[in-house]
Amino acid sequence: MSESLPSGLPSTVRDEEDLARFLFSRRDLSGHIVKHGVFMPRHGETSVFRHGKAPGETLWELGRLAAGGRSLRGAAMFKARSVRAAALDVNPDEPPPRHAVIVGWATISSHPELARSQDKEKAMKLAESAEAIRYTS
Repeated sequence: MSESLPSGLPSTVRDEEDLARFLFSRRDLSGHIVKHGVFMPRHGETSVFRHGKAPGETLWELGRLAAGGRSLRGAAMFKARSVRAAALDVNPDEPPPRHAVIVGWATISSHPELARSQDKEKAMKLAESAEAIRYTS
């Protein structure tokens, strides 16, 4: 049995869970298409939030929290199974509540170009699986 996190969510992210990657730039979207750069790792991971697919006020509260001083533009919604299909994984990382990170990105320090290329392929797979939801304040 899986332990619960402070948010009350299980400590294991199941394949069927919906994840949100918040979007803070107009450049993150092309129409309703999420650009792959949204998913590129920073310091070996990509920050996401665990949330149901239907955008509700809770989703946007999390987005405003994640935004800090940036403008919240929307969210890329996708399933945890899409992360695993891209040969990555998603792990809970609270606080803040419902926060998780995508891990398993390339770490080939002797060949940074190769690592970036491999990461780009994985990010493109994630972007293809994501649905863009625009934020309207």
